[in-house]
Amino acid sequence: MALVNPYFQVDNLTFSVGDKVLFHDITFGLAERQRVGLIAQNGVGKTSLLNIIAGREQPESGTVTFRRDLRVAYLEQSPSFPQDMTVLEACLWKCREEPRRIQEYLTRLKITDYDQPISHLSGGQLKRVALANVLCQEPDMLILDEPTNHLDLQMIEWLEGYLSRSSMTLLMVTHDRYFLDRICTLILELDDETIYAYRGNYAYYLEKRQERIDVTNANIARAQNLYRSELEWMRRMPQARGHKARSREEAFYELEQEAKRRIEEKAVTLQLNSTYIGSKIFEAEYVSKTFPADPDRPGSVDKVILRDFYYNFSRYEKMGIVGANGTGKSTFVKMLMGEVKPDSGRFVIGETVRFGYFSQEGMQFDTEMRVIDAVRRVAEYVDLGGGRHLTAMQFLQHFLFTPLQQQNYIYKLSGGERRRLYLCTVLMQNPNFLILDEPTNDLDIVTLNILEDYLRNFRGCLIVVSHDRYFMDKVVDHLLVFQGDGQVKDFPGNYSQFRAWEKEQQAASMAVTRSARSTSSGSSSTPEKTSSRTDPALSRPRRLSFKERREMETLEATIAQLEAEKAELEVALCSGALSVDELTAKSRRLPQLQEELDTAELRWLELSEIEG
Repeated sequence: MALVNPYFQVDNLTFSVGDKVLFHDITFGLAERQRVGLIAQNGVGKTSLLNIIAGREQPESGTVTFRRDLRVAYLEQSPSFPQDMTVLEACLWKCREEPRRIQEYLTRLKITDYDQPISHLSGGQLKRVALANVLCQEPDMLILDEPTNHLDLQMIEWLEGYLSRSSMTLLMVTHDRYFLDRICTLILELDDETIYAYRGNYAYYLEKRQERIDVTNANIARAQNLYRSELEWMRRMPQARGHKARSREEAFYELEQEAKRRIEEKAVTLQLNSTYIGSKIFEAEYVSKTFPADPDRPGSVDKVILRDFYYNFSRYEKMGIVGANGTGKSTFVKMLMGEVKPDSGRFVIGETVRFGYFSQEGMQFDTEMRVIDAVRRVAEYVDLGGGRHLTAMQFLQHFLFTPLQQQNYIYKLSGGERRRLYLCTVLMQNPNFLILDEPTNDLDIVTLNILEDYLRNFRGCLIVVSHDRYFMDKVVDHLLVFQGDGQVKDFPGNYSQFRAWEKEQQAASMAVTRSARSTSSGSSSTPEKTSSRTDPALSRPRRLSFKERREMETLEATIAQLEAEKAELEVALCSGALSVDELTAKSRRLPQLQEELDTAELRWLELSEIEG
């Protein structure tokens, strides 16, 4: 896949880890403004390939060549910064002298505490700071390793739109299939030590990949049939062979290699025999939870997670939990599991409920153990019902651990492979109520497809906390939407349906606001004529009081002033002429200003509706 005038070019690249070859003699290139997604199973070399392209690792052989003076930025899967930096210094690290859009990045990624030491951040916070940093570098080419991990849905949708409109050349690894489908125009698949190119989006890739697998399987089947007959010939022939026989012998060994290639199996529906679950699942009885303000952080406020929340969970219900970061999704799950105590109210759990909990934090494995031994500690067999069962080894194979990989030590596994192993240990316990908190982070797309099939056929209850829209659409039938400040909305549908409804509501609200503004200035104070048969007090709508009319006039002036200040602030932030202190102050003012503007507009709208 070499290009005539590439932006960058990979030629004959080979790389191994120990005795495992990740890719061999691969060649590909990217043209200017191409947006490319790199797909592969966990552990086959996606991150290693990105590290080599970015110069973080060296290949065994081959070259990576960039066009001269090309500016390249790399968002690593686990980014790091000098520990003595503040958040703002990390955001601006390696940036050009005049970053024009840093304010937008900070606001959209909800980075607000600019003076906080970088060493105090969680992994998710650090990833958002790193994302702001690579965007403000304004590169010609952007390399992204799992950019949507640790972003909430609002951030993901903003980033999706931003990258779709950008002129940057993109090379990214992501498991978010909506994100991939809406941004990328070329898919590269790393498989079987080589690279395959699909010139289209994710949906096109799925179709053409299956065609490739079908052709490969047919070729392997033909090779196996021929191999059997050639093997008989090899066994019959004497050792002293002529020239033609030796040529046939050499061809035999090539045929043997093809015949013994791995045949990729079609997806197998895995239905485990989940234990019986009664009609009583759990009831959240008027639960409240608040985390008090941090006394060591000036300006911090109490964080309200739930206020008198009531919910009665139904049998076989499949619920998704969504919301911005920090609104309490994981806390809700931990309260249900008894790991966090509510301030008031309680969770009443049914007697037959048997939880299987996949947490964000993951499982602490003994890394000196072999994969198969870690799983056998949980169970030797998995019950399929009807007298059928799978051994631990067979179950692992369903989740893409080959017999050889099962003998590996856990410390040799990639981060995604460890998450897959953790998932196996949860599912094989045959729970009847699964709680999955961010299960898609670090899992490859093939594993996600297997998990989705499993969950669709799961005969039990399910709660999923996830920012993966594609995953949520396929496995849940309704949502709890955490809106912040203790507000939770129950929505009867999947995530795409919720976003469509939400956009309709926003459009309707904006239309009402525009209509009210255009008509309010011409309202008359003359009373309407009424019929003699009707009580005037009942037919005439309430008019604004003198005080309310004065308030409305003041609000109109305030809104105009705030809008002017906002426009002036945005111009200043994009000027590139601000010092770091000025940039910090103005970036902090903008979200405050927007909140003041929203409050003023909402009150003005309330007053404008009094007179109909």
